[in-house]
Amino acid sequence: MQADVVTAVHASHAAFLPATWRSLVDQSHTRWRWLVQIDGPADEAWAVLKSCGAMDDPRVSVASHGTSEGPAVTRNIALGRTSAPLVQNVDADDELEPGALAALATALSDHPDAGYAVGRARDLMGDGLLIDHPLPVLPGILPRGALLPAWRTTPTDYRVPVHPAGVMWRRPLLLALGGWSALQGMEDTGVLMAASAVAEGVLVDAATLRYRRHAAQMSKQASKFAGGGGEQIALIRQRAAVLRSLPSWSHAPEPP
Repeated sequence: MQADVVTAVHASHAAFLPATWRSLVDQSHTRWRWLVQIDGPADEAWAVLKSCGAMDDPRVSVASHGTSEGPAVTRNIALGRTSAPLVQNVDADDELEPGALAALATALSDHPDAGYAVGRARDLMGDGLLIDHPLPVLPGILPRGALLPAWRTTPTDYRVPVHPAGVMWRRPLLLALGGWSALQGMEDTGVLMAASAVAEGVLVDAATLRYRRHAAQMSKQASKFAGGGGEQIALIRQRAAVLRSLPSWSHAPEPP
C-alpha cells in the first residue's frame, strides 16, 4: 500500500533532514511520498533539502505556512495534504529503520481491523550507537484499550508503552481522531491513547524508529509552560474513557 510520510520541521532541526531523507531512500518499501511541512522561517529547511538532493525526487513535497505553530499544528497541516491510505509520522530529527515502512504496512495489511501499527524505537546516540529498549507489551495485536493501563504516568515513573512518534496510521482513523492532539509536548501521546481507546492496533516484532538523542531535541528544552504533567495526562485519560464508552472504530476497506 501507498504510504504518505509526514515530517514537521523548524529551522533548529533542519540540519537533521538529510539523515531523515536517507532513511527514506533506504526503505525496502518504495511506495511512499514524503510530505515535509516547515514551521516558522523556511529558508534554512528549503536550502538543506535542496543541497541533499531531496528536492530532485518527485516523491518529495515540501510546503511552509510562514508562522511558528508547533508540531501538532504543523503535522496536521501536512495531514491535510495526504491522500494515501497509510500515514507514517517521522520527526525531522529521527530516522526510520530500513524495513520500517514494509513491516508496518504489512502488519496493517495482515490485520485489516487494526487502525494503527507501531514497532520498537531505538535511541540513536550522537556517536551512532543504537540502544534498544524492552517494551511492557508483547508483539502482535494490541486489543482496544490495551495501551492505557500500560501507560505509566506517576511523577517519578513516566513511560509510554510504545513510542508515539513512530506510528503508522490508517488515514481514516487519524482523521476521525482529529489528527495530532492540541497538547504541549504530548500531541503524539494524546492521539495514540485516543486511538487505543477506540481501535485495536498491531505491535510488530521489529525496530522501526531511530529516536535521535541530542541537546536540541524538544523534550530537553526549558519551558515556562505550567499546565503539562498532570493536567494534560488527566485530559488524555478522560478523553480515552469517553471514547471507550463508544462503539469501536471500524475500518472501511479502500475501494479497489
